[in-house]
Amino acid sequence: MHQSVAVLWGNCQLDFEIEAADVGAMFRKFVDVPYLVQADNKQWAPLLRIQQLELLDRKKHPFFKHAEIRLFVALSGGRAVGRIAAINDAVHNGVHGETTTHFGFFECIDSPAIASALFAKVEQAAREWGHNIVRGPFNPSVNEEIGLQIDAFDTPNFIMIPGNPAYYAPLVEQAGYAKCMDLFCYRMQNGQMSEKLLAASPTIEKRLNIRIRKIDKKNVERDTMKIWKVYNAAWEKNWYWVPASREEFEILVKNLKQIADLDLIFLAEKADGELVGFTVAVPNFNEVMIKVRNGRLFPFSLLKILWLSRPGAIKSIRVMIMGVLEAYRGRGIDAVMYAHQYQEAQRKGYQSAEMSQILETNTMMNRAAVQMGGKRYKTHRMYEKSLA
Repeated sequence: MHQSVAVLWGNCQLDFEIEAADVGAMFRKFVDVPYLVQADNKQWAPLLRIQQLELLDRKKHPFFKHAEIRLFVALSGGRAVGRIAAINDAVHNGVHGETTTHFGFFECIDSPAIASALFAKVEQAAREWGHNIVRGPFNPSVNEEIGLQIDAFDTPNFIMIPGNPAYYAPLVEQAGYAKCMDLFCYRMQNGQMSEKLLAASPTIEKRLNIRIRKIDKKNVERDTMKIWKVYNAAWEKNWYWVPASREEFEILVKNLKQIADLDLIFLAEKADGELVGFTVAVPNFNEVMIKVRNGRLFPFSLLKILWLSRPGAIKSIRVMIMGVLEAYRGRGIDAVMYAHQYQEAQRKGYQSAEMSQILETNTMMNRAAVQMGGKRYKTHRMYEKSLA
């Protein structure tokens, strides 16, 4: 039996309760929450419901081979008005030597009482797991969507970047959570890449004795495995990074392949074929999803999606991953790869790009983004709370 609590929301009084939402009807309500709460957020591009189900499939998604998740939904009059997840990632805690619970999938109406009740459930789970810190949001891990949008609410979220209303950050903060890291997004319009960098790129490439090439469309799997090894090695010293298992990386690649433009993926190789760096940009599929508000494929949205994503229809890209092995940094490999990527994007008719999410502490990457013509325009924040 769950006790109902009465709160004021606007000029209305709401009775609400928090329920576990791991299975059955409550799980379906958990999945419904963002489409209800963010229905009026015109800048929000939702995930498809099927994507949510795949992310939360504890039997099939490889993340749950080393992680446990508990789902909670807030109900008022039987209607879902909020949700949150408590996540126990054993790999993270092992890599970082912590006893930390992550929170994720947070969505809520503008009610501090309901938000606090949701966070209280996460904190209860954390204590039951013997953890002393709660940190997030992770949806559900660092290899998927992370962070809470805290500004630029008049701009849409790019693919695999969270979007939320302005009131979310105050809800999290009033529940006792404080900033632990910011993540920056940079925007670049066609024609804004530094002419100096573009002109210097061929000379730098020749001096490096490094071959820059596109991913091999006939050997995508081979190149993907090369990228996976650099992907894990290049970020191992970054804040909060954890390695992606081969299965987790393959899931990420599988999802991206559905929308990928392989001409926007560039690799940096030594003469012997060893991969030392790569950059991945993908078409911003959220240009399509922002027009599919209910997250359903059927009965009509599939045809709409196919039409809106036809060749040449998507006009922006997201530069989502760039990595260079530590021994090869500071030589200009990143700049040369970006120059190739920019020129290819221009050739194919893309008009703008977002470079995201760059840690506020990553001085080199933030400087590079500005030098290449990017303008910082959006921030996502990671929060944490110590438990007594």
